[in-house]
Amino acid sequence: MTLACGSYDRTWALQSGQVQPEGVDLNYIALPPEELFWRMAVHGEFDASEFSLGAMSILLGQGDNRFVGIPVFPSRFFRHSSIFINTHSGIEKPEDLKGLKVGVPDYTMTANTWIRGLLEHDYGVKPTDMKWYTAGLNEPGRKQRVKTPPISGLSVTHSETAILSDMLDKGEIDVLIGAREPDCYRCGSPNVARLFPDYKPVERDYYKRTGIFPIMHLVVIKREIYEKQPWLAISIYKAFVESKRRCVEEITKQSALRYMLPWLINEMEETKRFMGDDYWKYGFKDNQMVLQTFIDYSVEQGTVAKRFDVEDLFAPETINVAKI
Repeated sequence: MTLACGSYDRTWALQSGQVQPEGVDLNYIALPPEELFWRMAVHGEFDASEFSLGAMSILLGQGDNRFVGIPVFPSRFFRHSSIFINTHSGIEKPEDLKGLKVGVPDYTMTANTWIRGLLEHDYGVKPTDMKWYTAGLNEPGRKQRVKTPPISGLSVTHSETAILSDMLDKGEIDVLIGAREPDCYRCGSPNVARLFPDYKPVERDYYKRTGIFPIMHLVVIKREIYEKQPWLAISIYKAFVESKRRCVEEITKQSALRYMLPWLINEMEETKRFMGDDYWKYGFKDNQMVLQTFIDYSVEQGTVAKRFDVEDLFAPETINVAKI
């Protein structure tokens, strides 16, 4: 069975073969998310894969059920740090984004849905308050993985040749949001800054108020494979859980640091005190509120055409799976 997924600490035991799903001869193919999402959504190249929560929601909203989800979440990310501004646009606070030009690599991508949600619900800035531009982040030619119809009341201009990083640096757009840092910021351009320069306390406050640690990606199986062998859903789920357990065990070893972060143990202890021991939760029940919030945002923003029940994302066997 082929599984395409990013190379993460929490999936390393699966990638290395130290953990194998029961009854499965797994071929773990490590790929960057952008590549594996495209190859899975457009070409269906893998039996199972990490997948965008936004793309999965759009497909279900369109009645496209070619994939079945498993409630493991390889990527989670607070996204206040992912809003970049041109320093000459007069932006001092989130409310200043009203009426401005905002660039996104893909309007429907998961990170951008979360960001638009927090801008609207925390700061009163609706998507329709801004003018949207889509293009490649650091190189031209980006295309949508999943097609969506035009969204009523929204101004979206797409370019196959423009580069959003250059547009932000030159002031052709005022704001850029997305899952990766633009090159202009990484290279230290004086024209570019984060909207929230000291983003950690802002994100901690967001979590304290909402209880949301945003989910970016889930894991999916092709429905044709799942329907022939439905036991695969639980087998793969349990393997991801075990891989994450081993990751936490390795991170907290004090004999030698697994990663080149001198205060890694302290950071882990602080995070657990603030968010709880199992802060990177798998499973449906523990994540139902976060998933429902994402679906609500997607419907509000017009990227999901028809509301569906949050349980519809996942294989039924995984909804009430026992704690391991």
